Amino acid sequence: MLSRVADSLYWMARNIERAENNARILSTQLIQMLETSDQDVMHRDWEEILEICASKEEYYERYARLNRDTVIHHITWSPANINSLQNNIVFARENAKATRDHIPDELWQLINQFYLDKQAEQDQPMTPQTTQEQLKDIILMSMTAQGIIESTMTRGIPYSFIKVGKWIERAEKTARLLNVICEKTLKEKYNTASENYYYWLTALQIVNGYDSYIKENPPTMNPKDVLTFLIENKDFPRSIRYCVDHILQAVHNLESGRISHYSEELFQILAGIQEEIGRTDIANMGMEELMNFLDNFQDNCHKISRVFSQTYYLVEPVHSSH
Repeated sequence: MLSRVADSLYWMARNIERAENNARILSTQLIQMLETSDQDVMHRDWEEILEICASKEEYYERYARLNRDTVIHHITWSPANINSLQNNIVFARENAKATRDHIPDELWQLINQFYLDKQAEQDQPMTPQTTQEQLKDIILMSMTAQGIIESTMTRGIPYSFIKVGKWIERAEKTARLLNVICEKTLKEKYNTASENYYYWLTALQIVNGYDSYIKENPPTMNPKDVLTFLIENKDFPRSIRYCVDHILQAVHNLESGRISHYSEELFQILAGIQEEIGRTDIANMGMEELMNFLDNFQDNCHKISRVFSQTYYLVEPVHSSH
């Protein structure tokens, strides 16, 4: 398969996953605002939302201060924000168009129609309700795309490139989310129990993991329990360990289980990260240690992406930065 096709499959998957993740983050924040009567809670955390969505630097390059409506526009439809939902959709469509011979026709139709529908809605006034509806549409589009991929694609090379893109993107986002929340709880060490509960509940809601977490843990939102679940759980599809295991599995599938001279570095990096997660004892680590671990893991995600791209001659586009 041509490297430019592989590149487009990989980035199509990353941009679809990124759109879903950022839509979940913003949707969760808007719901929290509706459900609380505390005005401070309603207007706080927007800088953290920008940080988790990887949009903070672009925001402050354009705006002098935080404003809720401006932040929402910046994350959703701002063409100036590389990681805006609009740009994610545009990039996903461009990549899907370039790979039409290698993806199910239903997947191309889904992404293309979604892009056209959202373009037609651009001039509609954005109320909290319409914004929430748009976010739900993006989440549903992503989940439908994944359903099409899982139910109709043969498990060949195109499928494996899509899987690597999806799992790298998801792993990095979970680590970024946890890092931001760890930093916030560390800075605000005099938080009340209810405030800490709110932060870790939010983390679980963003990754759609609350129901799965509650089935295994008491609903007290102990930070170490939440962190252990979202870092080490081998069965939850948005935990860091689960994502890394599936990146490695997808690369194994690409190489038919063999390690060649050109793929040796990639396998070594992935095996090293897997080993590091396995020996990490979340329950006995302080918040600063955990933040260092998560920082290091985010760096490793960028390293995996770079080495993967070099191994298969992919081109990391300007808009790939996270």
